[in-house]
Amino acid sequence: MGKKEKTKKQEPTDEAILAAEELVDQVAEKTEELPDTEIIEEEETAPVVEEEEESLRDQFVRLQADFANFRNRTQRERIELYQRANEDLLLEILPVLDHYEMGLQTAEQHDADKAVVDGFKLVYDQFQNVLNKFNLTPIEAVGEEFDPHKHEALTNMPSDEYAAETCANQIRRGYMFGDKLLRAAQVVVSSGPVEPEGDSTK
Repeated sequence: MGKKEKTKKQEPTDEAILAAEELVDQVAEKTEELPDTEIIEEEETAPVVEEEEESLRDQFVRLQADFANFRNRTQRERIELYQRANEDLLLEILPVLDHYEMGLQTAEQHDADKAVVDGFKLVYDQFQNVLNKFNLTPIEAVGEEFDPHKHEALTNMPSDEYAAETCANQIRRGYMFGDKLLRAAQVVVSSGPVEPEGDSTK
């Protein structure tokens, strides 16, 4: 049998060592450049982020303003709707109140039983108190100067008791709903006292 020959390990050549060192140097350079690249990217994206934040802030402020306007408009519309509903209801009730007043006056003029008249007056006062709670107030007419904003003149008549342009009689009571005229008072306006006839000379 022949002797086994020992295999010799190949020693690395100078060229392989140089190539490995160059590869390590390249990796190190790339590793050192990476933080600088990230910082540059952060510096470039920072203004973009600030612009987006400013845009979102403006949108939020506008949204708040729109919501406040919407809430105020909704509250105002709800109040107006409530007032209109009350006006419509009160306008339906007022004719009933007119007839009640006429019936009460007729009972007093015809000497109706006092207990009955007093009972009707009590109910009438309660009715007025309920209307006052809804801020409904009657308009003063008789003896007041004629006001076209509150009074509706049906006719003019001479009067020795009231001066000209004064409400001498009330045909239908008027009412104010808060500061708003709900129904004008129908009145007879005085044209002043009757002028005496002078003696005619022949």
